[in-house]
Amino acid sequence: MSVNLSLISLEIATAAFGLALLVLGLIVPKTGRTGFGSLTTLGLIGLLGLSFTLWNNQGSLYDGIYIVDRYAVFFKQIFLAAAIMVAMGSMRYVDEMGAQAEYYSMLVFATLGMMVMASAGDFITLYLGLELMTIAFIILVCYKRLDAKSVEAGIKYVLLAGLSSAVLLFGLSLVYGLTGTVTILKVTWAFLTPGAFSPALLLGVVMLVAGLGFKISAVPFHMWAPDIYEGAPTPITAFLAAGSKAASFAILLRVFAAGLAGVWENWAMLVAILAGVTIIVGNLVAIPQTNIKRMLAYSSIAQAGYILVGLVTASPAGIKAVIFYSFLYIFATIGAFTVVSHFYTVTGSDEIKDYAGLSQRSPLMAAVLVVAMLSMAGIPPLAGFVGKFYLFQTVVENYLWLAFIGLIMSMVSVYYYLMVSLVMYRDQPADTTPIAVPYPVAVTLIVAMVLTLFIGIYPNPVAKIVNAAAMSFFMLQ
Repeated sequence: MSVNLSLISLEIATAAFGLALLVLGLIVPKTGRTGFGSLTTLGLIGLLGLSFTLWNNQGSLYDGIYIVDRYAVFFKQIFLAAAIMVAMGSMRYVDEMGAQAEYYSMLVFATLGMMVMASAGDFITLYLGLELMTIAFIILVCYKRLDAKSVEAGIKYVLLAGLSSAVLLFGLSLVYGLTGTVTILKVTWAFLTPGAFSPALLLGVVMLVAGLGFKISAVPFHMWAPDIYEGAPTPITAFLAAGSKAASFAILLRVFAAGLAGVWENWAMLVAILAGVTIIVGNLVAIPQTNIKRMLAYSSIAQAGYILVGLVTASPAGIKAVIFYSFLYIFATIGAFTVVSHFYTVTGSDEIKDYAGLSQRSPLMAAVLVVAMLSMAGIPPLAGFVGKFYLFQTVVENYLWLAFIGLIMSMVSVYYYLMVSLVMYRDQPADTTPIAVPYPVAVTLIVAMVLTLFIGIYPNPVAKIVNAAAMSFFMLQ
């Protein structure tokens, strides 16, 4: 069987780059182990450039086991963009910690795992990509091995990731047992026969929702997120909140909107309820938080609920809304967490009260944090407003109650976001020393803020690309 290796050239290049970084860390003398952040950033930019050459090179490998379409390619570009911003925002942070090669190589391997997830056409490939990403993240979460919080976060992540993987595998095995195939597209065909649905399949769907619900930190599978977000290195928290979540939604769409489309009426209400509960709990529990990383963790949980809204109808409009929101979400999330990361590097604090007077100490950091938070709240003319409009538009006709929950909770989220803004702009700083922003961090912040504003004001170019990606999702089904 001839295999078109050009379809997986991006994954091959990414794997080679990750291995090269790891080997360089071993052979370069300790005194010369600097500049890995810049090298990683340049390499990831090159990989992003390579991904654009695959936009029109679509197809599948090994009878549908690995699918390369515009849907997968666009998600891979999301992962690479997130990885580039995290790598740039990490430079100052990692320079103080050491072990640069290991950090950046794991960052690349986590990205590779996400890529495999986006193109997975069967359950086995899906699981391999998921575990590659998870194992890399476990290492990154406990990267600060002398920090008790980081080690605790790593242990919690290992235990809960193992539990979620077991639940997911059980769900996948039930679906396989009922359909006789692990290929997602063939699962769809199996369900087209009358009477294909059974109680065992319902249990399998519930298991799939539970296993993947952990990965997107949806309620009630969110218990890991606040502690791990707080204990992990802040740049990794950003990558977990943005890249990992986008990859998990790429899988959710493949499995539910493609593989389980034939039994849509049996899981749509379950996902709708899960989305509504996640939006409510995430926003309400974020209000009393005094640690900004925990507040953003609960905000991230709420954002997962918003994105789940697009999955409910499993329609082209819903797929487009999920992809669009996943894209713009990375800029707001990484922008916010980069501010938090650099602030912690300078001050050693993650407490919201210590952000008093940040607008005086660093106008750029304060402005980016405000723009990022208001975008997540869905305030026009920022990108988050357009994204939420697309999401809620898909459910207004059949799930009006879900749209109302989303709108009301978006207004609630404005409260705790503005509380942080008031601290930064109204309160006087205890220390008036200006906070210098290194060049890589400044570039990350400016890119995040500019794109959040640009997509909100002029979303058409991105919307057209996302529409092409959404259409290709159904063309290869």
